[in-house]
Amino acid sequence: MRRAYRRPVVDDDFKRPMALYRQGRVDGNFDTGIGIALSAVLMSPKFLFRVEVDPTDVEPRTAYEITDLELASRLSFFLWSSIPDDELLDAAIRGELSRPEELLHQTRRMLLDSRSFNLARNFAGQWLRLRNLEAVSPNVRLYPDFDDNLRQAFRQETELFFDAIVREDRSIVELLKSDYTFLNERLAKHYGIPNIYGSRFRRVALDAGSKRGGLLRHGSILSVTSYATRTSPVIRGVWVLDNIFGAPPPPPLPNVPSLDENTVAANLPMRERLAAHRNNVVCANCHRTIDPVGFALENFDAIGRWRDHEGDNGRMDASGGLPGIGDFVGVEGLEEGLVSSPELFAGTLAEKLLTFALGRGVDYYDAPAIRQIVREAESNDFRFSSLILGIVKSVPFQMRNST
Repeated sequence: MRRAYRRPVVDDDFKRPMALYRQGRVDGNFDTGIGIALSAVLMSPKFLFRVEVDPTDVEPRTAYEITDLELASRLSFFLWSSIPDDELLDAAIRGELSRPEELLHQTRRMLLDSRSFNLARNFAGQWLRLRNLEAVSPNVRLYPDFDDNLRQAFRQETELFFDAIVREDRSIVELLKSDYTFLNERLAKHYGIPNIYGSRFRRVALDAGSKRGGLLRHGSILSVTSYATRTSPVIRGVWVLDNIFGAPPPPPLPNVPSLDENTVAANLPMRERLAAHRNNVVCANCHRTIDPVGFALENFDAIGRWRDHEGDNGRMDASGGLPGIGDFVGVEGLEEGLVSSPELFAGTLAEKLLTFALGRGVDYYDAPAIRQIVREAESNDFRFSSLILGIVKSVPFQMRNST
């Protein structure tokens, strides 16, 4: 019960489970009673919900510091997606967790623990939309080699890559530009990388001219931002602007009908097929920003394979651009543009991490905390732990508003 409720238990906590235990033992035996009592604990709202109750002496709509026990739950569900372990819970019970040095010690310890892989599985799954891979179903006629093994390999590559950044405390810039990735034989064959055998994933150093590396080159990202029959520069452009660059375009205006692609010849280059977006007065402002970002990734097809030509339309035109960065060509240019201003990516990642940590969207009043997190991370080469520690030390993480 102490672990389930994530706090010390008191006599009142035992009354109902013990009553159920005694009744179960009368009706059955010892095991029956224990089973019913344990079921009562696991069905209790104290286990199922993580509730932070306002202190009685705090005025409504007033900011206050959460308790050490609440802080322990926030920290463990943030980093492990699970309950606190005994060491963290003991520190909270002693009232030591809120001390800055103890909080940083526990955070670093938890990041080194294998359970922090849940950051890759759950946070990265949410941020990078890896969960959408389950719904990816490329057209069988156009992409006959795609199967569930490849789908699972896509996700595992990205999770292992993200976890390596966390585990080795590398700069978050490596998420965008890297000279290594994680492959097994199935995925290496799909990418055209030789001499990788077996189903086991392993870290692979990439040649200087490799088409693989950072997140923007992962089959997982490229697949979830494509349609079943073709790539989508629009979806890819919005994905990069929102999840990496931190400047999401506004949603489409209400009552604006989508453009009818059936009126455009399907054999035209993608750039020409989407020209109507940029020529339409209603759509132009947004699509002149979105489309160039997506065009930079056009060398990758709808399941992440590299291509130099677009069917019968000649060599692929992958020229693009970013607001405030300028024009470039291809994924290399896009990566260079993004890493030239790492503070923008750091701010975006900090915002996504803070959303995950708090279980709510960030608001305007969280902006000073995010800027502070980025400033401190910049002085530490934007290492992943510096973002995590900045979030854990922040006002939004350690405080809440009374209702």
